[in-house]
Amino acid sequence: MGPGNQTNALEFLLLGFSQDSEHQLMLFGLFLSMFIVTMLGNLFIILAIVSDSHLHTPTYFFLFNLSFADIGFISTTIPKMLVNIQTQSKSISYAGCITQMYFFMVFGGMDTFLLTVMAYDRFVAICHPLHYPVIMNSHLCGLLVVTSWFISLSYSLIQSLLMLRLSFCTSWEIQHFYCEIAQALTLACSDTLVNHIVLYIVTGLLGFVPFSGILFSYTRIVSSILRIPSTYGKYKAFSTCGSHLSVVSLFYGTGLGVYLSSDASSSSWKGMVTSVIYTVVTPMLNPFIYSLRNTDIKSALKKLLGRTFYVQ
Repeated sequence: MGPGNQTNALEFLLLGFSQDSEHQLMLFGLFLSMFIVTMLGNLFIILAIVSDSHLHTPTYFFLFNLSFADIGFISTTIPKMLVNIQTQSKSISYAGCITQMYFFMVFGGMDTFLLTVMAYDRFVAICHPLHYPVIMNSHLCGLLVVTSWFISLSYSLIQSLLMLRLSFCTSWEIQHFYCEIAQALTLACSDTLVNHIVLYIVTGLLGFVPFSGILFSYTRIVSSILRIPSTYGKYKAFSTCGSHLSVVSLFYGTGLGVYLSSDASSSSWKGMVTSVIYTVVTPMLNPFIYSLRNTDIKSALKKLLGRTFYVQ
């Protein structure tokens, strides 16, 4: 059997954080707790938006999609990690690894685009408040979300197909807790030039273009807020952006650190910790950031929980 044909029977080994049994138990409890909190938090946000007609607005339509993407994002990596810890196995099949990469890129890309769209939504609301209902109509909102899904799905499919053309016939150990594409490329024994070119160009574009859109939106927002005469008016206007700005800072601060820094493809502990913040902590904190600073969401959650307990 030739080296290229060994790929179909290949299993990768996800080395993760630690091989010590005591550390494994602690990691299992920690990540299980974070996974449950993330799932429940984002699910409550989704149910609150669906159940309250007052939240059927562009802002909460985008937040609904962001919560859905966060659920998918964390579900792509953590369940497999928990299973591996529980079964004392580090293996993941070749097909499973490619599938994990695909959905990781899909939901990661959706987070990126949705945060950009939400920045544009805040820009229109603050800089053009009288024209907001006309500009942010249901057709445009739907188009923005569908376009985000199309780009994310297309790019992820291209990357996955490029991975399928590679042969893996030597080391199969991935120095990470999930199938990180840059790590997997280092294990290939065939030419990966095309993969690396597509990876860095498209990742750069998908990081730079949306981030530039966010910077442009907030530059205009800050400029508009500074022209408001009263201090209370400035505070009220900026408070509508506080939650989104916090999420953007956390997401891009860690995400760009993972993919654009020199440590992104290394096996360092620092790189994996940064990845945890990017892939686990950010989706977990999003519901808290948006609900604690948002009276509409808190009111909808109270009504939802009240109806739930009343029915029981």
